[in-house]
Amino acid sequence: MIWTGDSPPHVPANELSTKIVIEVIKNMTTTIRTLLPDLLVFPALGNHDYWPQDQLPVSGSEVYTAVAEFWKPWLSEEALTTFRKGGYYSQIYKTNTSAIPLRIISLNTNLYYSPNKETFNITDPADQFTWLEETLQYSRQNNEKVYIIAHVPIGYLPFTEMIPAMRSYFNERLVEIFRTYNDIIAGQFYGHTHRDSIMVVLDKKENPVGSVFVTPAVTPIRSAAEKESNNPGFRLYKYDTNCYSLLDLWHYYLNLTEANLKKEATWKLEYIMTKLYNIKDIKPESLYKLAKLFQKPESIEFQNYYRNFLVNFDAPEGCDRTCKKRQLCAILHVDASSYFHCIASISEHDTDNISNSLMTE
Repeated sequence: MIWTGDSPPHVPANELSTKIVIEVIKNMTTTIRTLLPDLLVFPALGNHDYWPQDQLPVSGSEVYTAVAEFWKPWLSEEALTTFRKGGYYSQIYKTNTSAIPLRIISLNTNLYYSPNKETFNITDPADQFTWLEETLQYSRQNNEKVYIIAHVPIGYLPFTEMIPAMRSYFNERLVEIFRTYNDIIAGQFYGHTHRDSIMVVLDKKENPVGSVFVTPAVTPIRSAAEKESNNPGFRLYKYDTNCYSLLDLWHYYLNLTEANLKKEATWKLEYIMTKLYNIKDIKPESLYKLAKLFQKPESIEFQNYYRNFLVNFDAPEGCDRTCKKRQLCAILHVDASSYFHCIASISEHDTDNISNSLMTE
């Protein structure tokens, strides 16, 4: 199981404390271990898994130390050593069905989050970039495959314009690293936005080389920049047990309106990705082809995608031309240069001709 963080409630800082945050993470960990005792969990810290929120430090802290103790049943001592230092780790997932090892790399991308004052003017917070490149190089040398997990995603926020999910410098550096090691990175998994979205990492020749999934939360939220909220959701991924390439996903959701009316929570299958979009798998090439379908005027595929983006939340206004432009540029352009070019090349009055401007850069 991949757990991408943010256990504490999203409330004003004066309503929380370090003690409360630690206790909430402890309670969540205990709940998972009690309900799913035989399940191996790979967790990542979220920007709310600290107090004050967002201010995760570049060296050891009370939170890092306490959480490392909670996660001991899941993580090796080697993984816990780097976690205590900077909130990140890597660990091999052992299976009897594949000769190829799978390494889980859990990044503390909260160090790169714009509101984090602790990392301002630091080029490599907690030496995480150095460690990441060394770890990926080791994985390549040892014929491993890698899943990247973290809370704050790479790329640009799809519900607004020109705003990366993390500071631009950090985003550019991460994207460059992921391009360099695309031959071993089989998937990237994030949270943070409370929305269901995909991104495709393209290399400098515009070839699709990476599948990125941002999974919605089990809690609804709406920022000031958004008109809509989200229903709770979670998902199951299907992967090739020989090489860990991603084959499909099943997404489940809870209709909050219905649950509140019936006073009962009924989780339902929202969609199976390959069946909904008629694609053969969820590898980079397939997601890239899907994004091309999104670009068509009145694209049914995009209408389905936007409904899923909100996890079937009731959104009477839908996604207008500006909304669609933001969504499509965010899906295919995770670095600053290509993203800005995408946004600039699509006029407010010609968004339905997106396919011409997105794919001819």
